[in-house]
Amino acid sequence: MLVSLILITISFRGPSSGVAHGIESAGATVLRPFEVAAERIARPFRDVYGYFAGLVHVKRENERLKEEVTRLRQQALQGGTALEQLTRLQALLEFIDSPVFPRDYRPVSTRVISFASEFDQRVVIAAGSDHGIRDETPVITSGGLVGSVTRVTGSSALVTLLTDENSAVQAYDQNTSAIGLVRHGQGEGSLVLDKVTKDKKVEKGDIIVTAGTRSEQYPSLFPRGIPIGIVTSVGQSDSSLWKQIQIAPFVDFSSLDAVTALITGKRNPKAP
Repeated sequence: MLVSLILITISFRGPSSGVAHGIESAGATVLRPFEVAAERIARPFRDVYGYFAGLVHVKRENERLKEEVTRLRQQALQGGTALEQLTRLQALLEFIDSPVFPRDYRPVSTRVISFASEFDQRVVIAAGSDHGIRDETPVITSGGLVGSVTRVTGSSALVTLLTDENSAVQAYDQNTSAIGLVRHGQGEGSLVLDKVTKDKKVEKGDIIVTAGTRSEQYPSLFPRGIPIGIVTSVGQSDSSLWKQIQIAPFVDFSSLDAVTALITGKRNPKAP
């Protein structure tokens, strides 16, 4: 170190062409191969360090981009769900404002919070007795009749769907006025118009709606004229008293979301 300091001092103070400069040039010439060798040896290590440093940066950027994509995807899904719900609510409002909506009922629109399954044709809605809902309250969508309330609490209600094997409603053919009983059919989600005598006329493509009347076995009174479904087939046999009428429901019971309960001041037929 002392020699180095002396040489540096001499180099700064001496002329550019002096002895010290010659020694410095000679030393640089001698050390140049070692400098080149050191550079060649160090370069791979610098490259490896740069590669791993860049890899860490790329991984961090990749994680940031993944989080951004997830956030944007969630926003898109939420936006699509909100748009779908808005479309269904608008359809309900249009139906409520239409001439076929029963004027002696007031609507309570709400969400379905528990869905039906293959083995349980019932749903739970997010409105109950606090909103005026009670047993036997009819429930509809913009498509038509869904079912009726069979159990109610203050903030929710259990709705038994029209496709349940224990459900039935008096209905009639809007084209021919033939009256029957709509109930669960053989297949999942299918309906039949039962108890229609052979002398009545019912044809494929006829629209079936609620009759607004009671039967002795099923005394619940639904509003008249609520759409139920369309006739898909009509048959009869010599051994049966009734026609065999299949109906395709207007309501898609597998994708219920927003529904409307029809509130009325009429006395519950089952009340004492």
